[in-house]
Amino acid sequence: MIRIGAFLVGLFFAGWLLISFLVGAVAFVTEPPAKTVEHEFHRDPKHVSFSFDSPFGKYDQAQLQRGFQVFKEVCSACHSLKFVAFRDLKGIGYNEAEIKAIAKQWAIKTPDVDPKTGEMSTRDPIPADYFPKPFANNVAAAAANNNAIPPDLSLMTKARHHGSAYVYSLLTGFQAQPAELLKEFPDAKTPAGLHYNPYFANLNLAMAPPLTADGQVTYGDGTKATVDQMSQDVAAFLTWTAEPKLENRRRAGLATIFFLLIATGLAYMAYQNIWADKKKAA
Repeated sequence: MIRIGAFLVGLFFAGWLLISFLVGAVAFVTEPPAKTVEHEFHRDPKHVSFSFDSPFGKYDQAQLQRGFQVFKEVCSACHSLKFVAFRDLKGIGYNEAEIKAIAKQWAIKTPDVDPKTGEMSTRDPIPADYFPKPFANNVAAAAANNNAIPPDLSLMTKARHHGSAYVYSLLTGFQAQPAELLKEFPDAKTPAGLHYNPYFANLNLAMAPPLTADGQVTYGDGTKATVDQMSQDVAAFLTWTAEPKLENRRRAGLATIFFLLIATGLAYMAYQNIWADKKKAA
């Protein structure tokens, strides 16, 4: 009796789910969802190639250093790197003396407490410090950025699909709203204080175009600092901040695959050797 009751209850729920699915399918066909401006005009990231794209790819340290320079001179005024310490820059080719100089000359100072008075103060960063935040708190950050809090960029390329290409596309994607957008969605005009970018989720963001002209940064290695080049370089640098051990992880993965292939071959040969006599006897 209990089994029959359980069967009937299960049948009821299964039938109800089937009916709900059919009703929803009919409603979707007869009354499809209204088109939204985000669905129609949002664009996937542009195609861009980086040295670290393939399974055997590696970071280009010269590019990472150029990207760090772009971050330092342009992005650091608003964005933080709270999970990256100055001493981590050793991973992109800077030596100890250079790292100390970078930390000491950093425009934003590290918050500290005066040991004599107990009052808040600031000091020059040291290599062991993480990059200091450009704003004291979220209220100050919002007040300086049209009520939008600039996100931390440490893990940005891992937080976004096609992270490296996304950062590159966002930086090079600022443009005027297309006429067809305003024609199809007249109420979707970019609000005052925001900026249209088809690579951003809702098309409008508070950040103004940070890279606006060629030569905005002067590269020490002589590379021509076009907007496209600077965007690629800082996208590569932010990929490194999110995955500084990328190369080691890939090497470990390839070594593991190689080991498993050899182990599989040895196991198969051992199997053949152990069971060879048994098969002949059979």
